[in-house]
Amino acid sequence: MRTKDRLPRIGDWSTYGELAALQEARLPEVLARAAESPFYRDRLGAEGAVGFGALPTTTKSDLRDNYPFGMRAVPGSELATYHESSGSTGRPTPSYYTEDDWVDLAERFARKRVGIRATDTLLVRTPYAMLLTGHLAHAAGRLGGATVVPGDNRSLATPYSRVVRALHDLEVTLTWSMPTECLLWAAAAEAQGLRPDADFPSLRALFVGGEPLSPARRARISRVWCVEVVEEYGSTETGSLAGECEEGRLHLWADRVLCEVRDPATGEIRREGAGQLVVTPLHRAAMPLLRYNLEDSVEVSYDPCPCGWVLPTVTVLGRAVYGHRVGGTLVTQHRLEDLVYRLSFAYGVLFWRARTTSEQLRVEIEVADEHRAAACAELAGSVRRELGVECVVEGIAPGALVPRDVLTGMPDVVKPRSLFGPDEDWDNAILYY
Repeated sequence: MRTKDRLPRIGDWSTYGELAALQEARLPEVLARAAESPFYRDRLGAEGAVGFGALPTTTKSDLRDNYPFGMRAVPGSELATYHESSGSTGRPTPSYYTEDDWVDLAERFARKRVGIRATDTLLVRTPYAMLLTGHLAHAAGRLGGATVVPGDNRSLATPYSRVVRALHDLEVTLTWSMPTECLLWAAAAEAQGLRPDADFPSLRALFVGGEPLSPARRARISRVWCVEVVEEYGSTETGSLAGECEEGRLHLWADRVLCEVRDPATGEIRREGAGQLVVTPLHRAAMPLLRYNLEDSVEVSYDPCPCGWVLPTVTVLGRAVYGHRVGGTLVTQHRLEDLVYRLSFAYGVLFWRARTTSEQLRVEIEVADEHRAAACAELAGSVRRELGVECVVEGIAPGALVPRDVLTGMPDVVKPRSLFGPDEDWDNAILYY
């Protein structure tokens, strides 16, 4: 546990001025810690000649270029865990944490309007592997005294049928996953003859993160399961950055992380507004980050929130580069999914996909025959009206995008071995799946 400093708690300040003073009081130590890493020692210059306000942003490429040890600020003997974020570049994005760092990480994740209690059973359904996300929820669950079910994700050991069994039989009360997972569980439950809205009475909230979540999709997930959906925002490189208040708004944990907004067109960094989120963790020892650009498009506001938290609010729109132009319109998943999930609940649409060309948007939705014509016409009209692009919507049979055997299958997971009997299949020797 942390022995030197008491970490801030919500309520330790009552005005934004006091919050700013709290942040400023931490910056000298943050800069001093950062100077212990090879990367920031060079960037800050002799005796920290470059002040915080003059620092450029730290990028994901900086982390990759300084793999494995260039960002590390403490000896290896002080480290608790090492993680890498997911990505498609093939170059690792390293993240290190000490035991004290983990106290801060777990506390931030546990700051939820639906609290984690000792009576809860928390199913963690995000990857453990080398990512932070599964370990983060696991640590927060144990901090609250909950029973943690390490469901993992992207693993043959926990197919959807097994997840549904755990949700039902273990009387799971809380879950942590990406929003899409919640819809897949619902489909898997129905494939097993269970009703998501009636046969899981212990479930009281779904914690979700890892994807932009439109208001309509959030409402659809909540209605399918008849429980609250509580959003979380963060990253492997930083841990939890924001969580929901009682009003359903995401608040940045600005007492623990200094947050700024970068205008991608000009490079200007400011306190609020629209742009890319730039963060500086204020209580991190293993791998300090100064003005780390997450490259997520956000809108940050310091307008008062009825909940009473004196913390800025954030709307997360997703990666700045994620979107495709149709004609002169940038079509993003966030905007399109909101239209899909505004369709009537009676149509039963859970799964969809879309493809863009320079001139047209094509959308496919899984929908039963009796609702196909109405659902397709309604969605095509709303896309043309609200996005202003030409759109073709095609209804496809349920199971076309998410096959039933994916929802109900229970694949064998075997341990590696090399010796087989005469009637055994030895094609999976050593490499196992």
